[in-house]
Amino acid sequence: MRRVGRTFCTQARFRVVFMRHGESTWNLQNRFTGWTDVKLTPKGIQEAKDAGQKLAQNGFKFDLIYTSVLSRAIQTYNYAAEEMDCHYLPVVKDWRLNERHYGALQGLNKKETAEKHGEEQVKIWRRSFDIPPPALEPSDARCPHQDIKYRGVDPAKLPLTESLKLTIDRVLPLWEQELTQSIKAGKNLLVVAHGNSLRAIVKHLDGISDADIVELNIPTAIPLVYEFDEQLRPLKHYYLEDPEVLKEKMDSVKNQGKK
Repeated sequence: MRRVGRTFCTQARFRVVFMRHGESTWNLQNRFTGWTDVKLTPKGIQEAKDAGQKLAQNGFKFDLIYTSVLSRAIQTYNYAAEEMDCHYLPVVKDWRLNERHYGALQGLNKKETAEKHGEEQVKIWRRSFDIPPPALEPSDARCPHQDIKYRGVDPAKLPLTESLKLTIDRVLPLWEQELTQSIKAGKNLLVVAHGNSLRAIVKHLDGISDADIVELNIPTAIPLVYEFDEQLRPLKHYYLEDPEVLKEKMDSVKNQGKK
């Protein structure tokens, strides 16, 4: 299996695997999902199992798992864990790893939204760095404030919409204050989350500009491996997937918001 990424000569000290969840029911329907708690499709289940097999075949072992509190990420780990025989591992479920909140767009079909508002506007809503979609009204049934999953969270921290910038503001404190401490303590981490929460971390790790992050597409259920030096500076990263398959899956993500 060929690996895609960048390489340097310095020897790696730490390694972390990031993975987006497998295909969800709303991915299949091409709908804005955000914090809506949907499940995996049969294809998404198989993607998760395939990812677990790839990790096992390449000798990856983990000590600690992080997921969001959304079912599609939790399911993805559970199905991958079956293939790795590691259900015994501790799992931390943290709302800060949730997908970006898409506000009033949640539930809408991306293609139909592009036909109504134009592809460029939808691309701005989906991929711009600091422009959020229209916000939910607090009385909206989709609002997270009444969801039992967030009963222990300060309501002021729960979003009604988010840009990628706001998603980064939510995700990075978890990375910097908790995940990095576990890594430095010698724990091998698997982080199963979402396209935008992972884009937030990748942007930080690779120093990607606000403009260039718009074009970054993270495919479903393909392990993304980062290797770090002793100061947790990234040395290289690569996907556990053949380049042709990887490109096809990245293009699929890229084209979701087109007419």
